[in-house]
Amino acid sequence: MILQTVICVELINLQKAKYLPVIFLLIFLSQCSLITTRPGYDYGKMDRNTRRIYKKIEIFLKEFKNIKQPSKIVAQVGIDSIQVNSESEDISIYFNKYLAQLPFRIKDVDKLYTSVITKLGWWYRNYDVEIFSLEIPVEQLVPNYYREDESAYDPTRLPFDTNVGIPLIRNKSHPASIKNGLYGHPIALWHSHGWYYDNEDQRWEWQRPRLFQTVEDLLPLSITMPYLIPMLENAGANVFVPRERCFQTEQVIVDNDSSQLGSEYREFSENKQNSWKNGKQSGFAIGNTPYKYGENPFKQGKYRYVNSDSIESAWIEWIPEIPETGKYGVYISYNHSDTNATDAHYSVHHLGGTTEFLINQTKGGGTWIYLGKFRFAKGLHPDSGKVVLSNRSQYSDKIITSDAIRFGGGMGNVKRGLRTSQRPRYEEGARYYLQYSGMPDSLVYSPSDNTDDYKDDYQSRGEWVNYLKGAPFGPNKNRASEGLNIPIDLSCGIHTDAGIKRKGKVVGTLGIYSLDDAKGKRVFPDGVSRLASRDAIDIAQSQIVNDIRVKYDSDWSRRALRNGRYSEAYRPNLPAMMIELFSHQNFEDMKYGMDPNFRFDLSRSIYKGILKFISTQYNYEYVVQPLPVTHFSTEFVAQRKVKLSWQPQEDSLESTAYPEKYILYTRIGDKGFNNGKVVEDTVHIIENLEPGVNYSFKITAVNSGGESFPSEILSVCWQPEAKGRVLIVNGFDRICGPAKINKKEFEGFANFIDEGVPYKYNTGYTGRQHNFNPNAKWLTNEYPGWGTSYANYENNIIAGNSFDYPIVHGKAIKAAGYSYVSVSDEAVMEDCIQMSDYKTIDFIFGEEKKTVLPDKSNSSFFKIFPKKLKKKIEDYCNLGGDLFISGAYLGSDMFTTPQDSTDDANFAREILKYELETDHAVKNGEVFTADTNFAHMDFEFEFNTKFSKNIYKVEAPDAIVSANKDS
Repeated sequence: MILQTVICVELINLQKAKYLPVIFLLIFLSQCSLITTRPGYDYGKMDRNTRRIYKKIEIFLKEFKNIKQPSKIVAQVGIDSIQVNSESEDISIYFNKYLAQLPFRIKDVDKLYTSVITKLGWWYRNYDVEIFSLEIPVEQLVPNYYREDESAYDPTRLPFDTNVGIPLIRNKSHPASIKNGLYGHPIALWHSHGWYYDNEDQRWEWQRPRLFQTVEDLLPLSITMPYLIPMLENAGANVFVPRERCFQTEQVIVDNDSSQLGSEYREFSENKQNSWKNGKQSGFAIGNTPYKYGENPFKQGKYRYVNSDSIESAWIEWIPEIPETGKYGVYISYNHSDTNATDAHYSVHHLGGTTEFLINQTKGGGTWIYLGKFRFAKGLHPDSGKVVLSNRSQYSDKIITSDAIRFGGGMGNVKRGLRTSQRPRYEEGARYYLQYSGMPDSLVYSPSDNTDDYKDDYQSRGEWVNYLKGAPFGPNKNRASEGLNIPIDLSCGIHTDAGIKRKGKVVGTLGIYSLDDAKGKRVFPDGVSRLASRDAIDIAQSQIVNDIRVKYDSDWSRRALRNGRYSEAYRPNLPAMMIELFSHQNFEDMKYGMDPNFRFDLSRSIYKGILKFISTQYNYEYVVQPLPVTHFSTEFVAQRKVKLSWQPQEDSLESTAYPEKYILYTRIGDKGFNNGKVVEDTVHIIENLEPGVNYSFKITAVNSGGESFPSEILSVCWQPEAKGRVLIVNGFDRICGPAKINKKEFEGFANFIDEGVPYKYNTGYTGRQHNFNPNAKWLTNEYPGWGTSYANYENNIIAGNSFDYPIVHGKAIKAAGYSYVSVSDEAVMEDCIQMSDYKTIDFIFGEEKKTVLPDKSNSSFFKIFPKKLKKKIEDYCNLGGDLFISGAYLGSDMFTTPQDSTDDANFAREILKYELETDHAVKNGEVFTADTNFAHMDFEFEFNTKFSKNIYKVEAPDAIVSANKDS
């Protein structure tokens, strides 16, 4: 006779002899060893014994839910079923899916088991207890990265082949070597939605509402493009994006079939035996634009090919006629095959020099492959504006193929209904860019077969990833599709849609993955467990939440690790994750989300999470790329010789992120920056400066994990017959979000007080917020209630702080006959430079002013004259030095009112000799003189007071007057 475990529960409670007959009767009546409770089972219909064990687990759950956990998750944790086998002494407890939404670590699993076993009691001391959620033992929910050592790793979620092979794109001109970053690891990444065609309403529109001065179709883009993607690429990754990457709305295509404007396509060969020929398959041709559904520009023309050679014997030049001077993304295309060379040699000739790439042409053909952004001059410039492909290779038995080259992002050219989007291509959803990029229609960019662009947009992203990788990981309609043979290691969708919380609470960060694929299987086509996706999002979400809690908000909400059939999570046939970073609908989240400092830190957290996941998958030690250098300065140390110096920046959140070396980038005159050179120390001497030439420099820090973001840009000019030397101090460091108002009936971003300063540029601004009523309800996407914002700037790139102002002032100083050097204000305050060495100093403050950032310190940053700087300036003035100071907030940052008598106000009055007359002094930016001692009466100029793609807007300049009323 088998004793049921449920009856054993009774034995521990029934200790009176009178109950023994009942117990033995129950034993006699027991006919099986398994008792199971199932979801939906009527509690009232359970037998008494089943109810007893169920109650014990319910008691445990009540206690468990009192532990400090993400409350929304824990509150929903319940029991799916309980299986008890007294013969084998096993207890299996199946919790519902919500338990798996917690981030499990080894210590958490141990505590969970200890708590459950203790609650079950003495009679179960010899039983093996196993706890499940999502039908997976909870110990298996611990990511490999968080396990104690490699011996404890789950091999089923690791790639079977860890040979990364030859990357698709190698920048041969980059001076640093990256071994412990993401080199050789392709990553597919996208930023949310985009401008799309509503098939039902027959019009183009956003997929999300305009809220708090942005829209989700653009907001994630303003995080990924300036921050996250460069970080991943600085770590060595090849990053692929299903939306346009270049913000340049001009586009030039140069192709063997046809070219735009007056561009030139030129072929060369040393002998007829090895000349360029037409390939057997189709290639790109511009064809008839705009493109209708089903039209594939990569099927309209022909590509060219030639045999490779150890010595260059054939080459092609693509020379664009550039419509306006500026930066252009450069895209190449070709045909790939197993017989192609893995080192096709492309050279991009631009204003900064020549950048060389090696392209592995065994993969990635028949689409646009992005190389980078480069500065080109307007017009046709064969020396400094072209792309060259050579047939030179280390292999002499391969072929080199060529097709179109694209310069710039351009405007939308896919026709839906009666028209194209009439928007910059970077604003459009993935569905349209993927058509322009040569993806197959129903297989990738239109799973709906041309019936629903909204669904196509979010469904196409996952299928695009599959097509990039190709068989057996191809699109779900045909996994055997050859695709592009690019071995994508991870796909990541970035979103910000998470709902609203009241009472000043953030919604926080949600992580999404899918254990089931499009066919209901829990393994990828190669047999690797889809738990790899859960590992990836757990690591990334943990990194985000932990970093934000340290730097910004101790209570930042970690939302669920959600297993769900989201298209972007279940469609990819490789590790995939979606991140809802924060809520664009919730003002408390957006206080952080609109701040560029937060965006940088948030992106760095995502990058670190991806790095930790990939390094675990491929079993190598990771190193995090350094933070940007600080205290940058330049000074002349001899004729035609300048010394550059800087300091590394410590990362308190990451011990591996310390620099090993540095890269110095140089720009001569109005050209672009060169490819850089490695510098071993924090001091570097440059000799033989050309007389009268403006030089500009920026520094990055590097280690084996990658390259940091650049420093500010400093400039110098040495003139042999100069009247003297001027020191330019760049004090404009400020980047921040717009001003905020928190009142009971009036909440939002107050641009009329302060519009903030973007980091370099902002792509996500739609227009000012005009609904500040927190009680206003959402009605439609066109009237979404609280936070509703205008749409008058959503097609514009908004310039912010370029960190490149010494060259602007330097040109004027040079024209006046002086030599000049430049330094950061930090270098001045920390005695990296001696102000007394210069008779004249030019301080650039731009829109610098005291600003409270949304971090935990609650302290102010970007004050124009910190205490140390005031002391330096006072000493300099007492020695008779001359100052030229420019800035929008020189008065209001020093005076609360004109009668203020604080240290700042006294410094302004007594040392700098001025008073604040008023803030918001002008609107149109026109300047003229009323004093002939200053300039001629016909002297006039303007400063910028409008949003522009070229220079930041000064929206509220001060008026200052002499502190000496009689002067």
